[in-house]
Amino acid sequence: MRFAKSGDDDFIQQINHHKFHGFVHSTFNRTLNIQCLDSGDLYTIACKGIDNAPNTLIIDLEDFEEADIRVNDLVSSDHSVLSITNKMSITIEGIKNWTCILPEYPSVADVLEMNLSTMKQYIKLHGNNSRIERAFKSGNPFDDEMSRMLHERTQLLVSELQNKRMATAIIHAASLIGLGPGLTPAGDDFLVGLFTVFNIENHQYFSHHSFCEEVVLHAKALTNDISYMALAKAAAGQVRETIIDLMEALFRGSEEELICSLRRVLAIGSTSGTDIALGIIAGLEMNM
Repeated sequence: MRFAKSGDDDFIQQINHHKFHGFVHSTFNRTLNIQCLDSGDLYTIACKGIDNAPNTLIIDLEDFEEADIRVNDLVSSDHSVLSITNKMSITIEGIKNWTCILPEYPSVADVLEMNLSTMKQYIKLHGNNSRIERAFKSGNPFDDEMSRMLHERTQLLVSELQNKRMATAIIHAASLIGLGPGLTPAGDDFLVGLFTVFNIENHQYFSHHSFCEEVVLHAKALTNDISYMALAKAAAGQVRETIIDLMEALFRGSEEELICSLRRVLAIGSTSGTDIALGIIAGLEMNM
């Protein structure tokens, strides 16, 4: 029996009420993704040290290397226990409930302006070579063209949003979905960051956060299941804990607190964290 240490409140409620039925969608060294048979949504079981996130349970395990859990293994809940066939049982008794709550936009933006400038400089020095920030010339024609498209399309999207041309902004945003290599493509990651900002109360684009939902309507057929779920959740203002911490540090934190939070975001994936951070910067600069 494994013990869940913390988890998303909605996921916990499903397990508590014996309503979760699904199968293993994908397996990685420190995470498992489970697809719910009822909704089709993905849920994640993550090892300790990984941050809280929507649809996620954190359990007391270092990794899944010896668990022998495989794609299509059946998953169900009964009496506060989530079971993966006969290979693993996870109890949620004593679990710490987690809920994503984004901070409000500050009424005075002095701290934000300083922190945003610091964040941009830090990313220039320590970011993970995002193709979004500028077009690279690697010598590989395919990579160079993808880099050019990412840079160009994000710039077009930001321009349309700044001019409140939402219909064409949706078209440009959709053109980013699935663009870039990796499990969560760079274009998707940028949009996750942008969607986060659009769901911040008192941000001038909060009234346009339905834009995010419109973009997600295009996403299902354009990217993979895991990246789609990240986009769908971010469109509803649901993002992982490290991103929430970064937003709080940007709005009200010291430079030291900002850098600490930013480092954790930049550590997500190979370039995903940097691309998410650039989406956050783009969204915040629209308000300034």
